[in-house]
Amino acid sequence: MMEDEYQLEYFRSEGLTRNICTSCGKAFWTRDPDRTVCGDAPCEPYQFIGKPIFRPHTVDEMRESYLSFFEKQGHTRIDRYPVAARWRDDIYLTIASIADFQPFVTSGVVPPPANPLTISQPCIRLNDLDSVGRSGRHLTCFEMMAHHAFNSDEKEIYWKDRTVELCDQLLTSLGANKDMVTYKEHPWIGGGNAGPSVEVLIGGLEVATLVFMSLGKQKTEKPPINLEGTPYYPMTLRIVDTGYGLERLVWASQGSPTIYDAVFPEMVSHVMQEAGFGHRLHDPDFIHILGENAKFAGLMDISGQRIFELRQKVADKIGIPVDKLEKMIAPVESVYAIVDHTRCLSYMLGDCIVPSNAKDGYLARLVIRRTLRMMRELNLEDDKLASLIERQMRIIGVSRFEQDIDMVMEIVGREIEKYQTTMDRGARTVERLAQTYKKKCEKIPLEELVTLYDSHGIPPDMVRDLATAQGAVVDLPDDFYSQIADMHSESEQVQEKNPLFDYLDRLSHLPETKKLYYDRPGSMEFEGKALEIFDNEYVVLDQTLFYPEGGGQPGDTGLFLTPDGLTVRVCDTLKLGETILHKIAGGVVRKGDMLRGILDEDRRLSLMRHHTATHILLFAAKEVLGAHIHQAGAQKGEFSSRIDIRHYKHITTDELKKIEVVANRLVMANTATSIGWEDRTDAEQKYGFCLYQGGVPPGSSIRVVKVAGDIEACAGTHCAYTGDVGTITIIRVEHVQDGVERLEFAAGLAAIQYKHHQEDILNQSAEAFSVQVDALPATANRFFDEWKDQKKEIERLSSRICELESKNLETYEINGISVLLKRIDLPNPELVKIATRISDNGGIAILLAGGETARAVVSSGTPKIKAGELIAAVCSVLGGKGGGKPTLAQGGGPDVSSIDEALAAGENFIKTALHA
Repeated sequence: MMEDEYQLEYFRSEGLTRNICTSCGKAFWTRDPDRTVCGDAPCEPYQFIGKPIFRPHTVDEMRESYLSFFEKQGHTRIDRYPVAARWRDDIYLTIASIADFQPFVTSGVVPPPANPLTISQPCIRLNDLDSVGRSGRHLTCFEMMAHHAFNSDEKEIYWKDRTVELCDQLLTSLGANKDMVTYKEHPWIGGGNAGPSVEVLIGGLEVATLVFMSLGKQKTEKPPINLEGTPYYPMTLRIVDTGYGLERLVWASQGSPTIYDAVFPEMVSHVMQEAGFGHRLHDPDFIHILGENAKFAGLMDISGQRIFELRQKVADKIGIPVDKLEKMIAPVESVYAIVDHTRCLSYMLGDCIVPSNAKDGYLARLVIRRTLRMMRELNLEDDKLASLIERQMRIIGVSRFEQDIDMVMEIVGREIEKYQTTMDRGARTVERLAQTYKKKCEKIPLEELVTLYDSHGIPPDMVRDLATAQGAVVDLPDDFYSQIADMHSESEQVQEKNPLFDYLDRLSHLPETKKLYYDRPGSMEFEGKALEIFDNEYVVLDQTLFYPEGGGQPGDTGLFLTPDGLTVRVCDTLKLGETILHKIAGGVVRKGDMLRGILDEDRRLSLMRHHTATHILLFAAKEVLGAHIHQAGAQKGEFSSRIDIRHYKHITTDELKKIEVVANRLVMANTATSIGWEDRTDAEQKYGFCLYQGGVPPGSSIRVVKVAGDIEACAGTHCAYTGDVGTITIIRVEHVQDGVERLEFAAGLAAIQYKHHQEDILNQSAEAFSVQVDALPATANRFFDEWKDQKKEIERLSSRICELESKNLETYEINGISVLLKRIDLPNPELVKIATRISDNGGIAILLAGGETARAVVSSGTPKIKAGELIAAVCSVLGGKGGGKPTLAQGGGPDVSSIDEALAAGENFIKTALHA
């Protein structure tokens, strides 16, 4: 950024000077012209520990002080957004207060909920996960208090000078000496936007960042500015994007050794007691070292550095041996991290994130398993995790969460079970891997650790410990979890090449297609003018009733009638931008023709029923299973449909029945479906972000569909009343992946057809047993029991036959080894039993059987002959192949007539191998 971006009139009027930090070389503004360092850690150690720079505040008091201050300065207070960023399709978690307003508000598509506004937004960032607890200041979950102003050419709210002035006034109101404050220049880039910013520093601590967002990646007529190799363009809006660290302000107001002691006093004390070293809190030597360590803990940013090296630097500055510092501090750091992580999980699970192997669920599981690992290091039982999270939720305030505490406890319990299973299974996998790399005399690389964690859930610490015991070496970076979190924090924006994109240039001159399917949802016929035809395959009309594929709903099909009286088949309908294309077959359409469109009515009605039923089932599932239920995908069909939902366990049969009953009660209530376009911001404020079940639609307005309590942004076609859906029948539930359950269902006539199909199956089964349908279960059970008894009898008789056959079998010796070569037409299990008896006594057996194909079983009780090699020689004569272990192998071939020759070939193989 240009230096003149920071030449503020406020700085000049207040007498601030621009100095260069002798430590980091960055520019900063200060009221002390003789100041040589910027005031940021590690350029300057913390000055406020033991000497608070604000009046003492608790977390709740500081939040209220901040929000009240900005309300008095003309800002509107708005409620927090969830930590699950449902309104975004690029990130999973809310990482900053400005993320609440990206991309639609910041790009000028929709107005902000208030202007100017103030908010205290819980945020989650996992990119510093491994520094949490160690640095004294890092948190995974923190509240970013902010005030935002959205300036445009038409309306200027306020810009840089007023923003810095408000900052000074706030800090002064909290009891700070503003002469201690420095403003460090720091160009900001994030979320597709950029701008100059200043970091607000006091006492060696950054307490706020003031960003003046004025650049974006979207091209404008103005020339670009290149930042880090990427062109950024001046934005329509100029946005004041501030971030004040609630927890840091509280810390600086209390002067405690770490941020954790200031923010979580109850929880830190509780976990210290649970871990068995609460007495240290009263140990003067411990308190002194903890405080001294905290002053220099800003050094503990472990990205790219080794913990031991950083610990050594801190130990040298404190003046104690590094091993003493490690022994005293490491357990306490784990306590701090556990306390931080449990608050993070309170927000994640309380805001309805379901732990899984994908998206935000992956990140929740990552934090859960890291917490469990640290708890085990402190000898805390796994089941205490749920109670710690419950404590955090009650401290924060249960009313701030959507999810019920009891449900959170159940989810945590399930995750603990899965973790324990993973740890038990993982040991064998790691041991095999360790042996492989030990033989190659290579370290187990980071890539293997990532794969073990991502694919099997095996934590790297476990890999390191088990591999070391096997004599292998592991390349484990200290910031492993931070790297993993970084890899999974943003969604992969994979866009498949749409073949219709080739038509984009040719579509640019066409007007937006009028969507009659919204204006006349009950109509099945219309007239439209052919504006363009592409390759005699796609037709664009000025208006259409045909719904284009989207939101999991297939495109409509039907007919076009031409002015010549010809019929043309419409086999699909697609949308590109705001233009709708009709794919045709079996005829020719001319540009300018007035066409009569006729929809495939039965198909359209069935799709409407299934789409409406999807909304009803989602709402019913949420009623039965809990507030966390969220759509993970859906596909509507004519005869059946499916909806994928996020859930932490398999749905039981009883739960499935309850969902179906609730859904059909909603159908029978015959309530009206409400559909209307609403301002995006207003809709989000009214209904929350469960609006975005099927993705995030673009635009300043969204089409809101309200069906039987379910409220979603949805572009599909729907029944006017729930009663029009008819019956809803759940066909089956399928476990798609960890944390995702799939409900397949049918609605309306399709549900009746499915019921008829089920009845046909029952009637045919009953007919096969010659009983009435009511008697089918008992009859099937009786037949099954009889079958099991008969199977046991067959096995008993087979064993008896084997015994008799074995007594009558004659073996002979080749070089002192008993050999049996014989054709015995028995099933393979019996042949295996006979052959095994021979090899158990050190002999060799080749047993062949006839039938439609020849079958062979070979066993060997001597290391001189491997059964796998012997079976290959035998089966090659039969025209087939075989394989198995050195002691037992099976195979066969199509040439039954060559069984005798195969036995002879086997005999020759044995003689050759035994040098007979």
